[in-house]
Amino acid sequence: QVQLVESAGGLVQAGGSLRLSCAASGRTLSSYAMGWFRQSPGKEREFVAAISWYGGSTAYADSVKGRFTISRDNAKNTVYLQMNSLKPEDTAVYYCAATTRTSSSWPQIKAYDYWGQGTQVTVSS
Repeated sequence: QVQLVESAGGLVQAGGSLRLSCAASGRTLSSYAMGWFRQSPGKEREFVAAISWYGGSTAYADSVKGRFTISRDNAKNTVYLQMNSLKPEDTAVYYCAATTRTSSSWPQIKAYDYWGQGTQVTVSS
């Protein structure tokens, strides 16, 4: 079992930056690829970014490419999502998740075995 806990999100102005972290307990994260998803009110949960277990491979949704960066520190059992140039449409609850699947499955919600509880990010215009 893996327990995932996201850091507190927050309220930020458009154009600002925010870094989310996701800490794991129960099992080392180095066995898992990690993903970030988000969900806005009335919308389905959507893929944001993912990173391989060793950090050498990443993937991003087109909507965040060039603005968001996913990274990980296996020694700290933590994954990060650096969000820059934030837009109001980035407002959502953000979730981290762990998977043993390969990169072709990373955008799929059903590929993930463990999920955090989510953290709210609000971007004001």
